[in-house]
Amino acid sequence: MKELQKLFDRITQRSQINLRELNFDVAPYIDNLVPLDQMVKFYAFYGITPHHPLDLQFRHSSLAGSYFLGKCRTTNSILYKSDIRGDELKREGDVLSFQNFQIPVTRDEGIDIEDSYLIKTLVHCFSHDPETLENFFIKDTVSTHYANIHGSPTDGCFLGPFATVDLTTVRDCVIGTFAYVQAGEISHLNVDPGTVWVRSPDKFNFFYRHPPGKLADYINFEAGRPPQGFVFDFVQDRKGAFERVFEVVNIEPSIPVPRSASLDRYAVIKPKTRISENVLVAERAYLQNSLLGPGANAQENCYIVNSKLAGNNVTAHGAKIIEADLGTNVFVGFNSFLRGGVKARLSIGKDSIIMPHTIVDTKTALSLPDGHLAWGLINNQDDIEANSIRLKDLSKIDGRLVKGGMFFEGSGASFVNAFRERIHRILKTNGAFFNGKANKGHAQHNQNISFNTIQPYPDGVLEGLYPTIVIQP
Repeated sequence: MKELQKLFDRITQRSQINLRELNFDVAPYIDNLVPLDQMVKFYAFYGITPHHPLDLQFRHSSLAGSYFLGKCRTTNSILYKSDIRGDELKREGDVLSFQNFQIPVTRDEGIDIEDSYLIKTLVHCFSHDPETLENFFIKDTVSTHYANIHGSPTDGCFLGPFATVDLTTVRDCVIGTFAYVQAGEISHLNVDPGTVWVRSPDKFNFFYRHPPGKLADYINFEAGRPPQGFVFDFVQDRKGAFERVFEVVNIEPSIPVPRSASLDRYAVIKPKTRISENVLVAERAYLQNSLLGPGANAQENCYIVNSKLAGNNVTAHGAKIIEADLGTNVFVGFNSFLRGGVKARLSIGKDSIIMPHTIVDTKTALSLPDGHLAWGLINNQDDIEANSIRLKDLSKIDGRLVKGGMFFEGSGASFVNAFRERIHRILKTNGAFFNGKANKGHAQHNQNISFNTIQPYPDGVLEGLYPTIVIQP
């Protein structure tokens, strides 16, 4: 355990150095957040398919309970139950479009994690930084429970619980609890908890901040203790359901799976759940008494309970849907929390967009009409009026809009079109449009993943660390 402690101290110090200008001390937030003796209790595992290049390197690291797919390298890092998903990394010969540039990729891209501590964090997609086409790097970074690092190289950052950096290069920043940032490139910023910020330079800027007092009921995090709040408790209450899927070596699907769909063997599927053609259910997803219509997906750390998704629904990483009915083509953004009641169903109309990190929590029946954008904290019908807008009306904005605590400026049409294009791309990549011959995606390619496990040193000076391993074709 001695070397593991030295590694932890090294990572902490490097993060503190990067964040010194923000006067942010990492240590009080992560000391004992996950006891280091936990690192011995869990195996790590990696997936093999014919569709993803196999190139894994693990050096002087602890990988307890973490999952790897694709081309990944981990050096001098601690990963606790994190998902490093490289199934969408760029390949040699691909071309990245950026502004007026068409930039060729000269070699297969890899995820490179160095001197970092990731706790139950999802790393996914590919680097959207035109300066780092072949290297999706995460350096000197600490990321806490259920954060998302999505297509976002990070250097010297701290991410609070349920924070998301999306399609953004982030350097020497603190991203607060439940904050979402999609801003292209940022540095030396301390982003307040509950901030939702979507910016495309010279095109649009969307900004909202959850009321701190109300947000604290759902999720809050202070130095010296674990995360707290309704959202964290919801996940913790279902933690035991995942124990069996990780303890059993071979496990058969508990429900029928159509030939064109993919149900990850590390997902939890409770009774009375149905999935349709072209559905993708990712690892660590949780489904209970729900229907996923054709082409719908449930991504990592998503929870769908007592709900119906009509089809071609995107439930982005970490989103939670409880006692709700969603029409077709509904997008539910990262880490959103949608909760209706048994006698107070929540209804989301077709072609609607729920912004990332939105909270809809109601004790009376609520309905969002077709074709709307919703954001913020919604508890009743008045909140829906204040915190939503028709996408057609938003598309007409060319200037400024202030509504329900949300500030928008720029081209509404560009904002709406960017979201629609991204939703279509996600559905296509996930195989929602597969017709039996063409348009295969993850739902079809991930049907036959072979999983392999690796173990740490069980005791001695190296206890909790993993042997240096290089796995190549």
